[in-house]
Amino acid sequence: MNSIFRRWITDGSGSPFYVRKKFTLKSHVKKAEAYVAGLGQFNLYVNGEAASDHRLDSAWTNYRETVYYITFKLTDKLHKGDNVLAAEVGNGWYLMDTSIGYSFHFPAFMPESPNPYVPFGKQLIFGACIYVEYEDGTEEMIYADEGSFTAPHPVLHTNVFGSEVMDGGMKIEGWNSEEYTQDSCWTEAVLVEENEEPAGKLKNQWIPSIRVTNVYPGKLIGKVNGRLIYDFGRNMSGILKAKVRGEIGKKVVFRPAEKLNADGDVDQMAKGWMMIDVVEEYWFGKNREFEDFSMTFTYFGGRYVSVEGVSEEDICDVTAEAISSAFEDSGKFECDDERYMQIYKMIRNSIEANMMSVHTDCPTIERFAWQEENVMMAQSLMYMKNVERHYRKFLSDARDAQHKATDFFLDYEGGKYYPGYGLIPSQAPCYIPNPIPVPGMGSFYDIIPWGSSIIIGTYWDYMFYGNKEIIEENYGHAKRYLNHLESKINGDGFIAHGLGDWGNPKPENLARENIETAFLYADYRLMMIMAREIGRTTDMYRFMARAEMIKDHYNRVLLKKDPATGRYGYTTFDVLKPGEDNFHTTQAALALPLYLNMVPDEYLEDVIETFKQKMIDDGGFITGEVGQSYIIRMMSRLHMNDLICKYILKEEHPSYYAFIKAGETSLGEYWENNPRSHNHDMLGHIIEWYYAGLAGIRPLSPGFKKIEICPYLPDSMNHLKASYKCPYGTITVEMNRREDGSVKLDVSAPEKVLYTIDRSQLD
Repeated sequence: MNSIFRRWITDGSGSPFYVRKKFTLKSHVKKAEAYVAGLGQFNLYVNGEAASDHRLDSAWTNYRETVYYITFKLTDKLHKGDNVLAAEVGNGWYLMDTSIGYSFHFPAFMPESPNPYVPFGKQLIFGACIYVEYEDGTEEMIYADEGSFTAPHPVLHTNVFGSEVMDGGMKIEGWNSEEYTQDSCWTEAVLVEENEEPAGKLKNQWIPSIRVTNVYPGKLIGKVNGRLIYDFGRNMSGILKAKVRGEIGKKVVFRPAEKLNADGDVDQMAKGWMMIDVVEEYWFGKNREFEDFSMTFTYFGGRYVSVEGVSEEDICDVTAEAISSAFEDSGKFECDDERYMQIYKMIRNSIEANMMSVHTDCPTIERFAWQEENVMMAQSLMYMKNVERHYRKFLSDARDAQHKATDFFLDYEGGKYYPGYGLIPSQAPCYIPNPIPVPGMGSFYDIIPWGSSIIIGTYWDYMFYGNKEIIEENYGHAKRYLNHLESKINGDGFIAHGLGDWGNPKPENLARENIETAFLYADYRLMMIMAREIGRTTDMYRFMARAEMIKDHYNRVLLKKDPATGRYGYTTFDVLKPGEDNFHTTQAALALPLYLNMVPDEYLEDVIETFKQKMIDDGGFITGEVGQSYIIRMMSRLHMNDLICKYILKEEHPSYYAFIKAGETSLGEYWENNPRSHNHDMLGHIIEWYYAGLAGIRPLSPGFKKIEICPYLPDSMNHLKASYKCPYGTITVEMNRREDGSVKLDVSAPEKVLYTIDRSQLD
């Protein structure tokens, strides 16, 4: 039994439905709130108007563990007399509709998982409670589980990956207003059986709801193969809208895409992996009258859309509403070199497009909550956007996903496969699990840089926002995850079962043992710091001791002299052969132990020189998403910012500017032209450098209470200004080059922030 809603209601169909609750208020309202959930997605209305500016409520979760309700302020929307609370409810991930358009399948080179998506319920459901305080001080609670009515929705099908089918003839005009008189299509709502109610704990949603951030008009750029082609000018996650007209019984078909083919038609092929056949269909409900079409329960990913079934005269107002939950900026950056600004805006677009109620990998192919972006992109996200509440939700998802000892999947023979107690999966929530390691590729489910979100994500949240509660919330789960990792150490003393430096353009550079074991060390070191912060002294010393053991073994096996240079560095484990002086290293294999302070003092100068020379010799970032942030941090720490500038501005890959030269408005998945996905933020680590490397704003204590300013102004710039809003106020760094070539530096910080300035890279 639900204590907030009393009972959930449904229309029993499993398809989208309307619901309305008419009620009468006896007096004038002093305060009113509604607590509402609709699974999977819902839109709420009060007396004929939208109750908020939200889109796609409520947040995606593992509904067996957590269900979010939204609190709506209704004081100014209710009045004495008759009122109506109304909603429309659609599928989302709660009861996924795979009957139309694209649904994710593993690519052909990977075996299809024997553990497909499992619905969270048999029907879509709705729950609501309205609290009213009258001006005379009396109170009233109004529930949707009595006196509510439902009707079939004109959206016949809605797919979480972006497809929808709407029958305009089923629209009900005025259905959500208090004046509307119900007809025979409305039936009394059905109470959900208690054993079919969501198992998850009901919580007030703390992640910001998704909102419209910009509206982009579609520009008609051509007609190809009988289709009208529109360009919105930017790759995005968006809500497609248009006014269309045609004959009753006929339809208009929209197909969004990230790119165009050589003929100028939309191209939905994801680099030969799979066809992203997302489609929106609208069946005309009126004869030759303009009708409003709008996506309702899902969103598209892309920049372009083709339209077929209408002529130019029969369609107008084609627009795309860009949506995101990351609409509040924490940082601002400007400079007079447009190339840097183009890169900044490109990555910002990708961050916004992938920050929904989970941090998705891309708006098109997967839309999954891969956790590595919450690890490697943490500082970039936090400098640019206020994501404190986002991270609280992402980490809650990780806790919900953590495995119990009894949790199992099916293997390919139908037997039980137990991933292990304490495991944090690579996706959280994970709707289409792939828990069985892929031969020759490693595990896509149990990956330490991904699962370490519970530790590294918690640490950076604490460093940026200074709230120890985030440590307390996740500490026990993080300890269980460390215990799981200990069970994954192999006979050679390394972790090597994940993906290594995923995304590296050279397959021989994945360096699993090096990368994944360095993360194990980092996890123990960060847990040591967090244990100290919350007074867990015994744990602190235990974590410290274990970290030292890992570091000593790491150095004993991997720290070797390069016979070609005579200097020490870190060779990748997979080239080690007894009795041979094999030495092969990578940018990431050197950067991680350097950044994590794993290098013994007597070898530090050698390893630094090996790293510097490697960065010069490679001529660019030869790295995947896992190693890249550490490479950039180390280059900046070693005052190699001029080389960073050179590499990010190259016109050929690997380079950020290469994406700009190719006409991209969002960041590609890999260092290549025409990548599988054109809207990934996983390589967006350079944003951290914009703030911590160029502006040089670096936290030395939690919440930026103590910072250092170590700025750098590239030769191509005469002006740079960056600001970051920390918990105590706004920190601003501004640089202007004088006529004599010297740099004028202005720094301002809140009174409670202690700061030092290092001008060594300016003088």
